[in-house]
Amino acid sequence: MDHSRGQLPRSRGVRPRGEAHALADLRHRPLARRALLAAPALLPFLAAPGCAAAPSAVSRPGEARITESRTVWRDAARARDIPVLIREPAGSGPAPTVFISHGLGGSREGLAYLGRALAENGYLAIHLQHIGSDDSLWRGGGDRMVGLAAGALNVQAALDRLLDVKFALDNLPRRADPERLAVAGHSFGAWTVQHMLGERLPGGDRGLGLPDPRLKAGVALSPIPAIGLPPRLAYGGFAVPMLHITGTEDHGFIEGIRAPARRAPFEQSTNPGALVVLAGALHASFADEQEAGGRYAESTYHARAASLSVTFLDAVLRGDAADRAVLRNGATGLLGPGDTFVSRGL
Repeated sequence: MDHSRGQLPRSRGVRPRGEAHALADLRHRPLARRALLAAPALLPFLAAPGCAAAPSAVSRPGEARITESRTVWRDAARARDIPVLIREPAGSGPAPTVFISHGLGGSREGLAYLGRALAENGYLAIHLQHIGSDDSLWRGGGDRMVGLAAGALNVQAALDRLLDVKFALDNLPRRADPERLAVAGHSFGAWTVQHMLGERLPGGDRGLGLPDPRLKAGVALSPIPAIGLPPRLAYGGFAVPMLHITGTEDHGFIEGIRAPARRAPFEQSTNPGALVVLAGALHASFADEQEAGGRYAESTYHARAASLSVTFLDAVLRGDAADRAVLRNGATGLLGPGDTFVSRGL
């Protein structure tokens, strides 16, 4: 959703090109296949989030290699349900695995372009829905902004996100390769990524044992700058490679984060990684929450974000030398006019 999320609260010049133009250019690039994965018009979802109590699976026409299943995991220790959507690639052997975390007011159906692109490239993509900071904040009627603001101030909901990822790591599906695990997310999901990978929580990590050493990489879409802590403390725990993707218009409204501030987690840290700033991209440009409609579902930047993410994860999790070279050389062929890219230590 089009809302930013900061730290745990104390009380707890170039116009963006359209997708068609981007795809036309990318067809002639060596890595075009990855960008094209996110290009087709998104098909209607087959089930509403949070409704399935038992697994259901489907193979989409034209995407027969991907199997999608929706179910609800039960964390008995917390008496908590975690709705999940799993996109499984072809084959039967262990697959590098990415946990995907939605933004404030989102759902497991969000970031579908990223999950599909990953699965098309052989990754097991596991979308987690975080009850308490999901679409339940606005589906019941009433003032949507009031509901979202309340969710942003809910300390327990923030901690539950981290514990949801911990639970998923403790209960890996059969296809997940435990040596090649990563986490990705947008907005509040990026907050989740950053803290799972070592960003300091105010007052300590509350026994969570962060960063989690099982995670080898992360992708933060609309990164969240630290509030109330100096960069050395806030980002000092970052160690594994991280890709930060934002936009020149990536402003948030719940907590007033302006687009330039989203560069801070990369610029003020020292771990290997890369920063991408897409010209014209809004905060909602990365959400892909179809049921929310409007700018939350608009797809102009999806292909680029997916292509960059797959290239980065291939370089880190698979050790692909060609993809690493692409990143070291400025991600040529993966960017649009006016986009900027900076890499470090890759």
